[in-house]
Amino acid sequence: MLLSVITTAQGVEETNISVSKSISTPLATTSPAQEWGLTSQEWTRYQQLKQGERGIWSPGLDPLTTLGVEAVTDAERRHYADLLVAKESQRVDKELAFQRAYDAAWKRRFPVLTPVGAGNASPAVPADRRLAVFVRETCAACDSLVSTLLKAGNPLDIYLVDSGGDDMRLRRWGVTHHIDIARVKRRDITLNHDAGRWEHYGRGKMPAILEKQGGTWLDVTR
Repeated sequence: MLLSVITTAQGVEETNISVSKSISTPLATTSPAQEWGLTSQEWTRYQQLKQGERGIWSPGLDPLTTLGVEAVTDAERRHYADLLVAKESQRVDKELAFQRAYDAAWKRRFPVLTPVGAGNASPAVPADRRLAVFVRETCAACDSLVSTLLKAGNPLDIYLVDSGGDDMRLRRWGVTHHIDIARVKRRDITLNHDAGRWEHYGRGKMPAILEKQGGTWLDVTR
């Protein structure tokens, strides 16, 4: 009888532990598909594409770009392009908002010091000089710099350091940052894969601005 009571008590205790664990574990309110604005069927197709050729060619590609590249109809491509532009816009807004919060926090704590990289807002050259600009996809300082240079009207050769040679990522970056197609067509702005140039010329700065004077590239990042 005593053994039976002990066994029963242990069962109750284990049940209580199981219930406690299930209660303490928060339930996800948003699925990955919903986070990207996709249906469950679209998410399943994305997972299938990741397991095939696209997953080998473009590992780490986001769901919207993956589905857009592999879309069958123009309507599908437009649909995923619209979703991606909206998603990228949200990302940039969040990063810029955090950058502003960071700058404000720095000023509160170190009012007489300038944070490293804070001087990258504009190049120390006239607006008619052609510049080579090295940027990354997820870089709030890069986004701010590109916006400033576009407003200044400098001819630009933009190099995306982390593009991985993926033309779609390069085009997506251009769309997200509102690069004027007319300026691209007349070669006033070019979008390029970095292909190791930043490691050679950038000296570890991100973003980095270079100007070619004679046969030499000069760092004009302030």
